[in-house]
Amino acid sequence: MITVFIPLFADEANTNAQNLTAKEVVSRLPADRFRVVLLGDGAPDPRILARENTEILRCSRHGNTPRWLTHVLLSKIDIYFFPREGPLDTLFMFFRRSLGLPIALVTYVVMALDGGVGPKLARAIREADQVVGNSRFVTQTVEDRFGITAGTIYDGIKRELFYPPTEARSAGSKLTVLYAGSFQARKRVNVVIGEAVKWPSVEFRLAGKGEDEEEHKCRSLVKELGCRNVTFVGHLSQQGLAEEMRRADVFLFPSVLEGHPQVLGQAASCGLPAVAMDLYRPDYVVNEETGYLVKSESELSDKLGVLLSDQDLRLKMSAAAARHALQFDWDKVTRDWETAFLEAVSKRRRKH
Repeated sequence: MITVFIPLFADEANTNAQNLTAKEVVSRLPADRFRVVLLGDGAPDPRILARENTEILRCSRHGNTPRWLTHVLLSKIDIYFFPREGPLDTLFMFFRRSLGLPIALVTYVVMALDGGVGPKLARAIREADQVVGNSRFVTQTVEDRFGITAGTIYDGIKRELFYPPTEARSAGSKLTVLYAGSFQARKRVNVVIGEAVKWPSVEFRLAGKGEDEEEHKCRSLVKELGCRNVTFVGHLSQQGLAEEMRRADVFLFPSVLEGHPQVLGQAASCGLPAVAMDLYRPDYVVNEETGYLVKSESELSDKLGVLLSDQDLRLKMSAAAARHALQFDWDKVTRDWETAFLEAVSKRRRKH
């Protein structure tokens, strides 16, 4: 039995991308081979709660970091998986190194490092027994910056939620463009609003929440430009997001700073052709087959116009996107993590 500690939350309501990844992997890890310890602050995901050989370390009002650290150091933990950049991770790596602990460190990198890397993540990469990126581009930036060999394991898609519409859209129905993500400056939601001005007969729906100041700017921009075709949908559950995607015709994602955004994979699985930036080279989108990866704002506008103007092309790319998304299966992803965990433990044990 291998015990894996994951410093992420098992809460059902937590839809942060990293927590979603942890919950999907844990829920599928064979309970007869892997014991898992996670954190908890609210009601747990029912799948995690029902899983055998699973422990949730609850949050309290004070002293969480020392309590969690003590548990990790005194328990028979084999793997510390997915270190972040918080105090718990920093203290763990300090004691792991100073005490020579036989705990394998598996670092999952979910953001391209071509623009730089913080000292805590750099340490987690250098001292890891296994380093994995969540896209080919992310992995390449890790290898280029650190001169190491890293693997690639994609975030999967929950296909029981994210699947194409069962019925074709009715002829003459109003076209819909969907954006889903947080409201942050790097996401450039203002660009989506700018496109809404150019297409007054198309409905633009903005799903998500984020920084209050940025969302306020976006709402003010809509009023300033008189956009009657923009709807702020708010934060959605995974089920709600999937339903929004099935009602849309095009997914527009102008963000310029990402790792490998899961929403692009989810959109593809719902049969949505996407227009996104090429800067982070997402594997969820195949340029000119399942959508467009663009290099500039003007190209983004042009390609959105092409998709909105050509129904046959939209349908062709929609079918291609759904087929492409089939490879991003959580069951396969979990088998890949099983292999990575076993290799990391074996490597660490050879050192001790």
